[in-house]
Amino acid sequence: MDRLDTYRQIIRDVLLKYAQVPYAHGEIHIEAVFDKEADRYLLMILGRENDRRIHGCLVHIDLINDKIWIQRDGTESGIAYELVAAGVPKEHIVLGFRSPAMRQHTEFAAA
Repeated sequence: MDRLDTYRQIIRDVLLKYAQVPYAHGEIHIEAVFDKEADRYLLMILGRENDRRIHGCLVHIDLINDKIWIQRDGTESGIAYELVAAGVPKEHIVLGFRSPAMRQHTEFAAA
């Protein structure tokens, strides 16, 4: 299996783990969405809390130029650390939700 296929599998495994965790409030569930053609991976939150509709993106990850770009991370612990724990080197992860100027000060790839 090549590196990108390995990363695809790691991303799917990590997001599916999050999708199985029951949400603490309301009638809300988490759904993993995988677009294999565009190499785009989402973790969506959906449902109702009291009378309020809940719908949004919790995690958005893209594979761009052989790197994992985290475009959105709404997790408590940080999805990047989950990816590192699963075997992805930090230099292959870009925190896309950070500005390019701020990325150079993180322990992850600048781009």
